[in-house]
Amino acid sequence: MRNKGKTLEGEMSFFEHLEALRWHLIRSALAIVFFAIFAFAYYDTIFDGLIMAPTHESFWTYRMMCDFGHWLHGVISWFKAEDFCVKTVQVHLINTELSGQFTLQFNSAIIIGLTLGVPYILWEVWRFIKPALRDKERKSARGFVFYSSTLFALGVAFGYFVVTPLSVKFFVNYVVSTSITNMISTDSYISTVTTLTLASGLGFQLPIIVSILANIGILTPKFMRKTRRYAVVIILIIAALITPTPDALTMCVVAVPLMLLYELSILVAARIERRKAKKEAELMKL
Repeated sequence: MRNKGKTLEGEMSFFEHLEALRWHLIRSALAIVFFAIFAFAYYDTIFDGLIMAPTHESFWTYRMMCDFGHWLHGVISWFKAEDFCVKTVQVHLINTELSGQFTLQFNSAIIIGLTLGVPYILWEVWRFIKPALRDKERKSARGFVFYSSTLFALGVAFGYFVVTPLSVKFFVNYVVSTSITNMISTDSYISTVTTLTLASGLGFQLPIIVSILANIGILTPKFMRKTRRYAVVIILIIAALITPTPDALTMCVVAVPLMLLYELSILVAARIERRKAKKEAELMKL
C-alpha cells in the first residue's frame, strides 16, 4: 500500500469496497433518472426538434451540404451543386402496438438520460478508483473525466450531425420499386438514431483507451506506428459497421475522424513514453 492515498478508503476491506461501489452506482442511477425525467417532461419539444430533426430538409447538415455543393460548383464549374443539396427526406413513422408511443417516450427518455449523465457517471467512476491509485498515477490520470466527457460529446455530435443524417437520407431515398412505400416503425427509427449516435460517442474514446493501455505498458507509439496499416483496415471495418449504408462516401466520412483519432492516440502514447523515460532517467541519477 506504499505511495497510495493515505485515506480510509485506501484501507477498506472487500465488503467496504462493495458498499462504496453500491453508493457510486446508486448516485449514477439517480443522475440518469433525473435527466430522464427532464427528457420525459419535455419530450414533445425533444422529439420534434431533436430526434426527428434529421428527417427535415432544413436540418443543419443538409444546409451545410448544399452550401458546400455551391462552393464546389464555384471551384469546379462542371460540378452540379444540386448533387449535394437534399431536396426531400420523407419519413413516415408508424406505430403498430397499443402501448408503442408510451414505450417510445419512456425508452427515449432513458437513453437521453444516460447520454446526458455520462459526465457524472465518469466522475463517479473516477471517485471509486481514485483511492486505489498511487499519487503518481493520480497525477497522470488527472483530467480523465474532462477529456473523456469532451471526446464523448464530440463523438455524439459527430454521430448526430454527420452519420445519422447521411444514413437517414440514404435509406429513405433508396427505392427498390416504386410499388413499395416506406412506412418506418418508430422502434426502427429510434434504434437507428441511437445506435449511430452512441456508437460514434464510444468510438471517440479511442485516445482515452490508448492512454490507459500506454500507461500500463501494453501499447507503445512504435507498435502503433508499425501496425498503422492494420489499424486502417480495422477502422474501415468499424466504420462499415457503424454506418449501415453501403455507400463508400458515408463510410469514409466516418472513417476519416477515426483515423485522425488513431493518429492523436499515437501522439498521446508517445507523450506518455517520453514522460516515463524522463522519470526513469531521474531515478537513475539518484
